[in-house]
Amino acid sequence: MLQGRVIKAYNSFFYVQTDLGLVTCKLRGKFKKSRRELGVVPGDWVSLDSLPDGTGVIEEVLPRAQLLKRPAVANLTQVVLTFAAAQPDLHPLLLNRFLVLAEWSGVEKIVICVNKMDLYEGDEGAFLQAYREIGYEVLLVSAREGRGLEALREKLSGETTVFAGPSGVGKSSLLNAIDSGLALQTGSISEKIKRGKHTTRVAELLPYSGGGYIVDTPGFSAMDLSGLEIEELPRYFPDFAPLLGKCRFSPCSHSHEPGCTVKEAAEGGAIARERYEAYLAIRTEIQEAQKLSQKKLYR
Repeated sequence: MLQGRVIKAYNSFFYVQTDLGLVTCKLRGKFKKSRRELGVVPGDWVSLDSLPDGTGVIEEVLPRAQLLKRPAVANLTQVVLTFAAAQPDLHPLLLNRFLVLAEWSGVEKIVICVNKMDLYEGDEGAFLQAYREIGYEVLLVSAREGRGLEALREKLSGETTVFAGPSGVGKSSLLNAIDSGLALQTGSISEKIKRGKHTTRVAELLPYSGGGYIVDTPGFSAMDLSGLEIEELPRYFPDFAPLLGKCRFSPCSHSHEPGCTVKEAAEGGAIARERYEAYLAIRTEIQEAQKLSQKKLYR
């Protein structure tokens, strides 16, 4: 039985890279019901049976090291959260939702990459400094000017890296600038809504010339955090970690209780205000989603 890695999934076909080359596969029947529950996704290592016509049938999904929930990609080693400095402007809540998604998914290496720095008119020294202080690496780049690309190339070498971010930030243009062999389709910004047109249709592992894989993903601005328990949310804010368990009340929602160390740290400036406000907003979103789910359950 052959083993290989799923490079792309499209229209019920799975393209698996094996020692014998790329094999087009379908799923064994037992997986079809679980497809909606992320039965097989790009990045998965699988076992497959070869058929006489050169195609294959996936028989087993090998254990995953981790899973990025959306876009669904398995066995990553790194995520590069890609935003634009302008057109569209970087939205703090959106950035923090992506960070929570990456932390929740168990990706060890998280990099914040800001493209279109040639359009930025503010103080670059202070730009996203709060996130550097937390421990996130921040790369400021410009695909148009070639700025910062060598540092990004070095980060990608030997890794399986997913590039995730909203539409219109120039992910495809950035990846083409990093490795021209990728030849990704690019799109323009809508003048009316200042958002990008979707040019990436499916998540796909692309061999990187510097070694490893790059995963280009469809741009999106809304992430699925369903399944994330509201009590677990503070764990995915690394800047909260030293304070957890030290509040006056336990459990503490870190939203309204007196004697809450997290709330006090935000009020005193030890935690960035936009980080705390993002936590409250995401917490509310999860609460509302849970209420809606319960209503549907009891109908």
